[in-house]
Amino acid sequence: MEHFTIATVAEQSPDFRRVLWTGEHTQLVIMTIPPGGEIGEEVHEDIDQILTFVSGVGEAVVSGQKRKVVAGDLVVVPAGKKHNFLNTGENPLILYTVYGPPEHADGAVHATKEEADAAEEAGEDEPPTAD
Repeated sequence: MEHFTIATVAEQSPDFRRVLWTGEHTQLVIMTIPPGGEIGEEVHEDIDQILTFVSGVGEAVVSGQKRKVVAGDLVVVPAGKKHNFLNTGENPLILYTVYGPPEHADGAVHATKEEADAAEEAGEDEPPTAD
């Protein structure tokens, strides 16, 4: 059994992205977006994503629709939908997200968005494949 006090774990991580757990069908990731930062506009063609916000203030943009997000909010991003999440506050925007199926390399840790983007571009952040 894996057990996390997820809000505490997420708030203690200074990293932009940290993969906590990867299963065959889903993946749990925590993220810390610095003030003025963003995840970056993206589309996951075959992956659903559920994001739950732990602290901070931000803006969710999904398929062109914008909505403010705060602690306790949850946003669902269905596969194939363009999305971005921006920190609009003065403190880090902290969240955890579940991907189904996994989106990132098992155990991946990226301290910054730039590091995360470089790993993706270099093919170093690929999810595990079923053998």
